[in-house]
Amino acid sequence: MKEIDSPPYTKAAVLGIMRAADLVRRRGIALLAPYDITLQQFNVLRILRGARPDGLCTLSIVDRMLEQTPGITRLIDRLEAKKLVVRVRSRDDRRQVWCRITPAGLRLLASLDRPVADLDRAIVTRLSREDQVRLARLLEVVREPK
Repeated sequence: MKEIDSPPYTKAAVLGIMRAADLVRRRGIALLAPYDITLQQFNVLRILRGARPDGLCTLSIVDRMLEQTPGITRLIDRLEAKKLVVRVRSRDDRRQVWCRITPAGLRLLASLDRPVADLDRAIVTRLSREDQVRLARLLEVVREPK
């Protein structure tokens, strides 16, 4: 039986995306390790900072996350244990739980803003501004559903 194979340029593009994503992920993990938070926890904190003052319900957080996560409840549990987020039950619907970032969570993010911005720049430093814009547009096309 003959193996079905992708064209070399397709393989190169997909492998390039995967290798670049792995590099960005590993550098992000290394940056956040001293702060005792994961990339997913950092993502949730940034989402909740943007949702101030009301916060968001857990399903809305999941919809906005960069990576899909099956364990949003456990993720929020860990952030709550670190006193970086609080949960508040909705007055209108007791089944609905809203999450809000705490002052400690805001301080943590503020301390990370500069290092994260520096990492962002370091990752794309060899690309011109135009190439960075072009790359962002191309990756949007890759992520679009057919």
